[in-house]
Amino acid sequence: MQEQSAVLEKNEKGVSFSQNKHIKLNKFDALWMLNLFGTAVGAGVLFLPINAGKSGFWPLVIIALLAGPMTYYAHQGLARFVLSSPKKGADITLVAEDYFGKTAGKLITFLYFFAIFPILLIYGNGITNTVESFIVHQLHLVAPPRWILSGVLIGILISIMLMGEKLMLKITEYLVYPLILILFALSLYLIPQWNTSMLHQVPGAADFLGTLWITLPVIVFSFNHSPAISQFSLSLERHYGNSVAAEKHATFTEKGTSTLLLVFVMLFVFSCVLSLTPAELHEAKVQNISILSYLANKFDNPYISYFGPLVAFLAITSSFFGHYLGAREGIEGLYIQMAHKEKDIDRKKLHKYTAVLFFFTLWGVAILNPSILGIIESLGGPFIAMILFIMPMYAIAKIPAMRKYSGKWSNVFVTVMGTLAITAVIYKLF
Repeated sequence: MQEQSAVLEKNEKGVSFSQNKHIKLNKFDALWMLNLFGTAVGAGVLFLPINAGKSGFWPLVIIALLAGPMTYYAHQGLARFVLSSPKKGADITLVAEDYFGKTAGKLITFLYFFAIFPILLIYGNGITNTVESFIVHQLHLVAPPRWILSGVLIGILISIMLMGEKLMLKITEYLVYPLILILFALSLYLIPQWNTSMLHQVPGAADFLGTLWITLPVIVFSFNHSPAISQFSLSLERHYGNSVAAEKHATFTEKGTSTLLLVFVMLFVFSCVLSLTPAELHEAKVQNISILSYLANKFDNPYISYFGPLVAFLAITSSFFGHYLGAREGIEGLYIQMAHKEKDIDRKKLHKYTAVLFFFTLWGVAILNPSILGIIESLGGPFIAMILFIMPMYAIAKIPAMRKYSGKWSNVFVTVMGTLAITAVIYKLF
């Protein structure tokens, strides 16, 4: 009888990895699990219960059932796409160029950058607004001039990225633990306030399906951590020494990330939605305030309002790191593709140039504090959905290196759900 226990081998660096599917959680995978969680959970988590719950309770239940497998299979497909390349260390921009040709590769890289960079601009602006508001309203102090405050905050975040992957993962760990704890504590705190008014709102079949379709992207993009997937995959490849081991650990880690997101974020969403009536959710939407601000006003509880800025700060900072990785990858990929000198590039020097460019761009936007950023982010939504859902599935059907993943029901599921999400985003835009 074949032995069922895991067979361990070591790569050239001496790092052990499992030959079979029974992988045990280790610290390296756990740190990336937290980083991917942090990338997905931005400040939008404070508005997620309002945006997702305004359509009613029952569509939200179906969305929650679909969100887990959608998140897991879509991001697993993107990680497999990166790791399928025979070129060790090739990121998503180089793999796309190798598989689809130079012109299509450049287009995909541009769309990848365009979809992620506006979100980075929003986070640079958002961290400034969050800290400034906390200083003024919670600490009752005079905030420093905006140009100084924004410069310091953005400078610190980008400096962390320049100091290397290990420091970024460690800081993310310290940010995500309290974020998970606060979301869980607030979810439990609201349970005594639950009411059944949401359960009585049952739409007809046509309205139900229409609501489901329109609401789908809200959850999909709230769980999206695709900007960090490429660098996450390459980090696993460097750590475990080969793409085969990296793919197994990527699948394992992605399953953990999707589970964390589903449990903690959706518990928070359901707890908030069940604490309010449909009319109150609509009122919160009209007021354009976060769910914690509305709950603090409703229950006259100042302690809840203090968690708002804290959750926003933790979520923005952790999500900033993951989106920075994706935006940097996109713009550097464009430069390498245009310069045609991949082998001669000094990556560390290129990272520094990118950091300077990003710093001054983010700083300028944070000083100006424009209102148009959300519109630009919405325009990038269909592109990131195409890259996350459709591109890996197309590669499985057309690229020989990915044919081994063909014939799975999950491929059809991701393609269908991704198409529905993309069409819903485009519909809402126009």
